[in-house]
Amino acid sequence: MFPSLRLRRLRRHPQLRELVRETSLSPKDLILPLFVRHGRHQQIPIASMPGQYQLSVDRLAEEIREIDRQGIPAVILFGIPEKKDALGSDACSHSGIVQQAIQTIKEVNSSLLVITDVCFCEFTDHGHCGVVNEVAGQFDVENDATLELLQAQAISHAQAGAEMIAPSGMMDGMVESIRDGLDEAGFHHIPIMSYSAKYSSGFYGPFRDAAESAPQFGDRSTYQMDPANGNEALREVELDVGEGADILMVKPALSYLDIIRRVKETYPEIPLAAYNVSGEYAMVKAAAQNGWIDEKRVVLEILTSIRRAGADMILTYHAKDVARWLN
Repeated sequence: MFPSLRLRRLRRHPQLRELVRETSLSPKDLILPLFVRHGRHQQIPIASMPGQYQLSVDRLAEEIREIDRQGIPAVILFGIPEKKDALGSDACSHSGIVQQAIQTIKEVNSSLLVITDVCFCEFTDHGHCGVVNEVAGQFDVENDATLELLQAQAISHAQAGAEMIAPSGMMDGMVESIRDGLDEAGFHHIPIMSYSAKYSSGFYGPFRDAAESAPQFGDRSTYQMDPANGNEALREVELDVGEGADILMVKPALSYLDIIRRVKETYPEIPLAAYNVSGEYAMVKAAAQNGWIDEKRVVLEILTSIRRAGADMILTYHAKDVARWLN
């Protein structure tokens, strides 16, 4: 007996396949990370991330115009300061590199959504995400002292013109602290996109080259999550929801599609972002450069899988390529 239901009927015609497609991918779903640094006329290639650059502020205008032409709605900024110290002072300075970049971007394109990563690893001379103290012979990041600095950094970004704050340091209570600070400073309207479930991942290596943020000692496993844990991610997300996060995030994306799905199923009403991180990007680029894979096909498949898992938006270094392909 032949089957009465033949699913191949819906696959035979290209236009029909598009009509029944369950998951869409658009440039409007993407957020492009940008690395900004001090200096002039700087466009420094990032060796481990082909096609990505550290840009000085005076080179941002050209980049922002291209992003706008491609229909990408948002960028997230990471800063590389001229000088680093133990407290990451440049991160909170009104003349800091990120603050300068925000102002320049808004002068070029006032409609582009500017998100700022709020953390300290790029700004501290030790490469950790907050205030480091020695306890019983061991160095560790002091959680509550770091909250005060995160709050100050977030307020300085909002004052410079940032339209969304994205704390990434995985400090306990960071969302509530930043929310309180923004509200007290009159920035009730600024949303927080929290790195709610950020794992201690091996996929961050190229980013640490790009942001010059590798830890000078130890690692970040005491504040970033164990890759083996899934239930813990939901506990972290629950805390951020209770503290007032407007958008949740899972990072990395590709190895944590199950976490993206679980978070979306638990909190379907809250927008969810996923960060397609530097190592995921670099592996695809390296394989494509060797002719081992079809880059366009693989990238679109990966990003579609992240959307299918439940992400409403994706932070990805592929954003400009994807926008060009889809447009």
